[in-house]
Amino acid sequence: MNLREKALKLHKANRGKLATASKVKVATKEDLSLVYTPGVAEVCREIAANPESVYDYTFKSNSVAVVTDGSAVLGLGNIGAEASLPVMEGKCVLFKELANIDAFPICLKTQNDGEIINIVKNIAPAFGGINLEDIAAPRCFEIESALLDIGIPLMHDDQHGTAIVLLAGLMNAAKVVKKNIDDLRVVISGAGAAGTAVAKLLLCLGIDKTICTSVKEIIVCDSSGIIYEGRPDLNKYKMQLAKITNRKKRKGTLKDALEGADAFIGVSTGNILNADDLKKMNENSIVFAMANPVPEIMFDEAIKVAAVVGTGRSDFPNQINNSLSFPGVFRGALDAKATMINNEMKIAAAHALADCVKPTKDNILPYTLDKQVVPKIAEAVRKAAVESGVVRNRF
Repeated sequence: MNLREKALKLHKANRGKLATASKVKVATKEDLSLVYTPGVAEVCREIAANPESVYDYTFKSNSVAVVTDGSAVLGLGNIGAEASLPVMEGKCVLFKELANIDAFPICLKTQNDGEIINIVKNIAPAFGGINLEDIAAPRCFEIESALLDIGIPLMHDDQHGTAIVLLAGLMNAAKVVKKNIDDLRVVISGAGAAGTAVAKLLLCLGIDKTICTSVKEIIVCDSSGIIYEGRPDLNKYKMQLAKITNRKKRKGTLKDALEGADAFIGVSTGNILNADDLKKMNENSIVFAMANPVPEIMFDEAIKVAAVVGTGRSDFPNQINNSLSFPGVFRGALDAKATMINNEMKIAAAHALADCVKPTKDNILPYTLDKQVVPKIAEAVRKAAVESGVVRNRF
């Protein structure tokens, strides 16, 4: 039985991967009167009188909505709400299994930004956090930006979850190749959600430099080549990237950009590089080829030249996957009763993740199911939320 057959069999046999379970027993008439009418009315009155107590009396304090419009699902593209549901269910399973967070898939049958923003704002009272997922760029930037002030932790995981893991991996890879991260010249292939967030985090934009060391230089490439200020075909988000990257205004292709680079980060499409292309990079290069399921360059090809190679796949060393970050980030944000997920919390998460391993060439990040990862990230994020002042004032 191949992978497709096994996956279909598992999902069909279980009718999906999620179910709800009651925290309390309902076996007697008294039980019923407490969990439902008339007893539940007393809880409603208490929350109506003191809205903050909803965190004490309901599941809100430990719940996350995983929200998508199905427009950019995995490497499958715009497959819509129904087809995105298995992925969102899987995400919710990871929330529960790794961080003991009750998560719920919300797959929206609309790709209208205004509608999505309005829906999320109006379901926010029922949840402790919102994980935006698989929403295509550049729309994801507008949607996330409009929702950052809703009063609960919110993060577009394709952007920031990926960036957190990339930063952790890059810090550890730099240690392996004995280079300072602030000396690294980095090339990013992909100017969508992940590529944009990675570039901003590696440059520490909007972050106190005492808690973050930025790389020396970043060049971002899209399907048309190197992004530079003044390139006539850029949308407003790529124009923003052009202003903060590629200070020398280099032009050309992705392969041209690799000349003199220390690290390559791929969040684009598969099979666009070969070993000869990597020879343009500096010695002891770092290659993170994260396109899934086919990386920008396969591990076996990249390792012929690069000193450290990572991909998004689990069948090669150094898997770089946002599942290493989002459970711990939300666990910490919920524990802190944070009102948002800020840059300080993301940087703290990256450092905590990097500290989970003693880095080697084939082990720059821990395994997703490593039980130490979520508690370490959660505590670092909780502390960063408190210290940066983005926590709820309770009573």
